[in-house]
Amino acid sequence: MKKFLAILLVLAVVMVSVAAEGAKEEENKVLRLLTWSSYAMPELVEKFEAETGYKVELTLSNNEEMISKLRATRGGGFDLANPSVDRISAVAKQYGIYQPIDYSRLDMSQIDQEMLASAKKNTLVDGESYAVPYTVGTKGLVVNTAKISGAVDYDSLLNPEYTGKVAYKMKRPILLAMGYAFGYDPFGLYDDREAYQAYLDDMEGKFIEGKSVIKYYTENADVLLEGFRTGEIWLGLESERVGWSLHAENPDIDYVAPESGPMAWMDTFAIPSKSENLEAAYAWINFALRPENAAMLTNKAKYVTASKGSLDYVDASLKADIERCLPPEVWANANWYPTIPAGLEEMEGKTLDKIRAAKVD
Repeated sequence: MKKFLAILLVLAVVMVSVAAEGAKEEENKVLRLLTWSSYAMPELVEKFEAETGYKVELTLSNNEEMISKLRATRGGGFDLANPSVDRISAVAKQYGIYQPIDYSRLDMSQIDQEMLASAKKNTLVDGESYAVPYTVGTKGLVVNTAKISGAVDYDSLLNPEYTGKVAYKMKRPILLAMGYAFGYDPFGLYDDREAYQAYLDDMEGKFIEGKSVIKYYTENADVLLEGFRTGEIWLGLESERVGWSLHAENPDIDYVAPESGPMAWMDTFAIPSKSENLEAAYAWINFALRPENAAMLTNKAKYVTASKGSLDYVDASLKADIERCLPPEVWANANWYPTIPAGLEEMEGKTLDKIRAAKVD
């Protein structure tokens, strides 16, 4: 009788184990993706699910929310995220919410190697990197070339010749961009607070001195778009997407990459430290960077991707925009945003407030 009961106990344990394993396998057919709304394209999700059998659960977010959600769970709750490259290494080091990337699991043949090198460099923690590049974009000049012929760098935004015809957001990107036009390397000063403050003080003086040139500060791209359309504005600071949109309406208006290098951002793939489905996470990365799939995103959102060969699948007019305004030499000259050290944004905020509040004589 005891032997019979022992056999029953063993069978019960085996059955429970098999059931648990089956539930785990079923659970692992889900990819929990923490991403931006523009990347959650139904067409791509449906295609991925049909190809792989995985079910994608989307949580729409932004940089700050991604960090907050993953800190709350100590890196759990999600299998893959899309943070910007400058929002990874600091939180990976301080909070442990991301894990190093296993680059051997990627299809390297379909990734732009310069962008990959930038992602690795800017997410390096204790000798390991934490990101794969996905989408990239820039901030440069938008110019009405029928009205202005000499705007080739950010300092043109302060040129008295264009008084009353200039508009831009008085925010962090232009504060950094202008430094490059005046020979600074702002990112190179990040680790020297005293030198960085001296840089900010110099920029404060230059922006206040050039404040009479500006027509108005913008809060969003729509205001700048309307200003160009009415002819009120001839020169501004914005993304290539804004320049391309205006160029489609008026060929005289176009995006111009500044000589000192456009300010360049990068959104990435990063894997939370407690991801429960690494197979699905790496499958999605490889799927999203496949040229024809990456081109679907570019065609819809007009974001350039790190997918090598994807331009062959991009709509002809958009491909022409990219090749005209963002050729390889522009990307090679780009100023990529690195991780922001703690406290720097507060320093910059004070400078921006002083510039905005300054009175024009």
